Amino acid sequence: MTIRVLLADDQAMVRGGLRLILEDQDDITVVGEAADGAEAVGLARRLRPDVCLVDIRMPRLDGIEVTRALAGAGVADPLRVVIVTTFDLDEYVHGALHAGAVGFVLKDAGPALLVEAVRAACAGDALISPSITLRLLRSLAPARRTAVSGPAQPLSARETEVVRAIARGRTNQEIAAALFISVSTVKSHLATVQGKLRVRNRVEIAAWAWESRLMDDTGPAGRPSP
Repeated sequence: MTIRVLLADDQAMVRGGLRLILEDQDDITVVGEAADGAEAVGLARRLRPDVCLVDIRMPRLDGIEVTRALAGAGVADPLRVVIVTTFDLDEYVHGALHAGAVGFVLKDAGPALLVEAVRAACAGDALISPSITLRLLRSLAPARRTAVSGPAQPLSARETEVVRAIARGRTNQEIAAALFISVSTVKSHLATVQGKLRVRNRVEIAAWAWESRLMDDTGPAGRPSP
């Protein structure tokens, strides 16, 4: 399978560099480039790429507005958006994740992480630059704790372990190894958790874990059901 990618960045040199990195991979091809946010939304809706790599600061529509238009809660058939930016700011990360982004990668993180983020997004997973994962997820918690909804059904003890691991930035493989279960079992737990929390991906699971105080064990969410 070839992963079809749309690039959205207002700097032609950056788009060219991203294209070179991605098309050096046998399983990735760039199907379009956009120089501003409005063009990105139009191209994405027309081309339906597997993954959209979107800069945070662009003319006409910024990356968060583009993400909301393509992957927001009201979008019937959302696309997978990964933010790629030089700006390591909590407000951008917070805005992007809540707008529906499934990844947030810093441009200086290196080619390998960029490629990994594209593959993760295409597979329905998510990836955030490790240098900001814990800080940005913790930053989601303080202002939103009172507004967080509980799960539709209580999480089991094992599901809670998986959620905590996700919130710490662990991959499915790392979770499987730590809990002595298979990767397919981890994926099964994640699917169940998504249903119970009414969220769409692991980034939203991680955000819920920090916002609901699951990670500090001080609230009701910190007491898993048997």
